[in-house]
Order: sequence, then structure tokens, then C-alpha cells
Amino acid sequence: MSSLPKNFGSAIDLSALKNPIPTQELSGIPINQEKLMEDVLPASHAQVVILICWSARSPESQAVMAALGKIYEEDSAKPGGAGWLLGNVNVDVEAAVAQALQVKTVPLALAIIQEQVVPLFETVPTVPQLRMVIDKVLALAAERGVGTNASESEGRLEPEAKLEPEEIRALDALEVGDFSAAKVAYQEWLSRAPGNSFAHLGLAQVELLLRINGLDTAEVIAQADKEQTNITLQQQAADCEVALGKFEAAFNRLISSIKLTSGDDRKEIREHLVGLFVLVDPTDPILIRARQQLASALF
Repeated sequence: MSSLPKNFGSAIDLSALKNPIPTQELSGIPINQEKLMEDVLPASHAQVVILICWSARSPESQAVMAALGKIYEEDSAKPGGAGWLLGNVNVDVEAAVAQALQVKTVPLALAIIQEQVVPLFETVPTVPQLRMVIDKVLALAAERGVGTNASESEGRLEPEAKLEPEEIRALDALEVGDFSAAKVAYQEWLSRAPGNSFAHLGLAQVELLLRINGLDTAEVIAQADKEQTNITLQQQAADCEVALGKFEAAFNRLISSIKLTSGDDRKEIREHLVGLFVLVDPTDPILIRARQQLASALF
């Protein structure tokens, strides 16, 4: 962790900088020097703040920002709210903020916990990886008393449940890109607690990452579009689309394949599709619609 420079509040006047027009709708709260000092840092004592540093010159950073925005919307719709805040920093505009956060490249994601800055990643992760990163940050912050839930029975704040030992091993393995070790950890967790939904979700995420590891997603999707009867390609392309957050495209692809196949091939595709369903919020309209379309395709 690192702290912001002590003289950051008097860095430079940002009003003289010109604001380039963003190429898409922004996700999260736009962060400038004043908002960071007066709102974000104080808020980080109660909730985790995740910042995505982006540039209008970097489509990759905008894609990560949009993916984080979707996850934040999903979490915000939960009964207890998101439990974290999302902000975005336009590094082309907020030069002082970018300098204070030591931004050297975009996309860069940072977490702020109790005014301490924690680098998360400076790559283009998949949607499942983003979810895992956020879950781990929230769990670690909860151990420090940040992001706590009110206990109605005792009338005070109680920290969130700690991570299971297998989950800790899985997340540590994911952090260094060891998907196989992460899979083993989740399998061990499921062996001990067969009905645990988080273990099921974690295993499904890791299995997806293993399947797409080393694939050129754009090339696979393009080739699958050309060879629509190749079920292996269709499944690989659907995996890539899910990893990119294109759930509807992935589901439609496999449902179309089910309509074109029969016997063992149809069974294989259906099982693959159902496995991908696990990775989507059960209340998501896209998933609800896909389940209905799958039923129609099968019967």
C-alpha cells in the first residue's frame, strides 16, 4: 500500500487543462483533485473505493471501465447495496490525480482502503477475473473493519465473514496466474462443502479461464462465425465472449448450435451452455431470456 503525497492538495490548477470528449458513457464517478481529497479519501474509511484510470486514447481502458461499471451496477442492485464505490480518473485531464496515484499506463485499477492506495492490475482482465479481484479486495478490507455490515441483533457493526482457507489459496493462485492450482483449491472446497455457491462459482470461473488461456479471442470468434457447424469452435467462441462480458452473444451462439445438432453433440453443447449460465447473475434478464430460449430449442 502507498499513501498520497502530503502536498497533493496544492498540486496544480486543473482548470487550465482542456477536457477531451470521452468516446463513451463513463462508468463510476468522475474523480478530480477536489473530489478525491474531500469525498473519496474520507469515504475509504467506511467503504472500499475502486478507481479505474483511463484515457480516451486507450479503447482497452474504456472497455475495462465499462466492465467494472456493469459489475458495480449488479452489486448495487443487491439488497445491501454494492458495499464499494466506483470512480474513474481521466488521466488526460486529471494530471495531478494521475501523478499522485503514480499512473504510468492505462488501464490501471486501484483500490483505496483507509486512504491507502492498493494497485490491483494494469492489464485488460476478463470479466470473471475482475469479479475475483473485487471479491478479494472486499474480503481483505473487511478484515480491517472496512465495508462492514450492521448487526441488527447487537446494534453495532460486524465485519463480513472471513474467506475460507481453500478460497484464500485459490485467490492467491489466481493472482499469479496459476489457474490449475486455483481449480484444485476450489475443488477441495467443494469436496468439503458440496453445496457452497461461492465454491461453485469460483470453480466455474477458473475452468473458464483455463479453457480460454492462450486463445486469441478475436481470432477464435471470427473463425467460429465462419464455421458454424464446428461445435468445438462454437464452444471456444462462447467462452471468449463470456470472458469479454458479451453474455448474450455467447448464449445465442450456443443456442443456435443446439438447434443445428442432435444426440451427443447437442448434449455436449447444452451442458457447456448450462455451465456458462453459472457465471451470470440469476436475475439478469439476459440469463432469464437465454434459459427460455434453451427450453424452446430443446423441446
